[in-house]
Amino acid sequence: MTGPHDGPAVLLLRLAGPLQAWGSRSAFNRRETGAEPTKSGVIGLLAAAAGYAREDPLDELLPLRLGVRVDQPGTLLRDFHTVSDYRGRPLPQAGVTAKGVQKPTAPAKNTHVTTRYYLQDAVFLAAVAGPSELLTGLDGAVRAPAFPLALGRRSCPPTQPISLGLREGELEDALRNEPWQASRRAREQYAKQWGRDRGHGNPLYPARVDRSVTVEDPDGDDVLHDAPVSFDPHARRFTSRRVRHGWLSIPTGFPHTDDLDPEGATDDGATSAGHDPFALLGW
Repeated sequence: MTGPHDGPAVLLLRLAGPLQAWGSRSAFNRRETGAEPTKSGVIGLLAAAAGYAREDPLDELLPLRLGVRVDQPGTLLRDFHTVSDYRGRPLPQAGVTAKGVQKPTAPAKNTHVTTRYYLQDAVFLAAVAGPSELLTGLDGAVRAPAFPLALGRRSCPPTQPISLGLREGELEDALRNEPWQASRRAREQYAKQWGRDRGHGNPLYPARVDRSVTVEDPDGDDVLHDAPVSFDPHARRFTSRRVRHGWLSIPTGFPHTDDLDPEGATDDGATSAGHDPFALLGW
C-alpha cells in the first residue's frame, strides 16, 4: 500500500533489538518482562513517536486494535543491579513514619540488589488496526519520531526499520501475509534444523512456517491487563482487554523453497513447515 485510503487500515511494526522488556508485573526490586509486546508498550511507542506528553489524553490511540506475531522469541536475560546511597547512608525501607518520611533499614543496609529481566534478540511483528488517516500519521511519526523510541524500557532501543508501512484489509490477514521477520541467522538455523529433521544433509527451505499470534478480540478466551488508560506519572491507569491466541502459517521469504514433503504441501504447491509446538522455544 503506497498511500492513504478511506476506511480502516493496518500499520505493521517490526519490533526488534538487542534487548526488549515488556513489563507486565514489576516491583522496586524486580522488573519482569512478558514473552511478547504489551498493548501499553506499543501504544506508548506510538505516543512517543507522535510527540505526546505523558499527561496528554490517549483518546485517539486507545481504540486501536493490536495483534502480535512472534517471529523470533529470543531468550530471557536476568540482570542484576545494586543500589546504594552515594552519601554512604543506610538505605531507607518501604515503610514511612507518621510524617511520611521513610524509615531507615534495621539492621542498617547499605546496598540493595535489584533484578531486571529482558528478552534478548527477539523479533515481533505488531499489527495495529484503526482508521487509515490516523495510522498514516502514526506511520510518518514512527519514521521521524518526536521522542526517542524504546522497546518497553528506555534502555532498549529498537533496530531499523520499525515501520513496515500500512496494509489494507483485516488485521489477521496482515499478520498472515507479511513475510517472516526473523534475522537471517535465525532463518538459516531453522532451515538447517528442518533439513536434519527430515534426514537431509543440507538445509531445506520451506515456503511457509507456523508462528504464534495474539490477536485482540472482544470474544477472545484470555484476558490481559495491559491496555493503557493514562500514562500520567501521577495517575497511571490500565484496564483489561480480551485476546485470543493461535498460530498462523506465514511466508518464510526464502529466495527458493524445497517441495519435498507432500504432507506439508499448500494449495499452491509450496511446502509448509507444519505446526511445531516447540517452535517458540527455538528447538
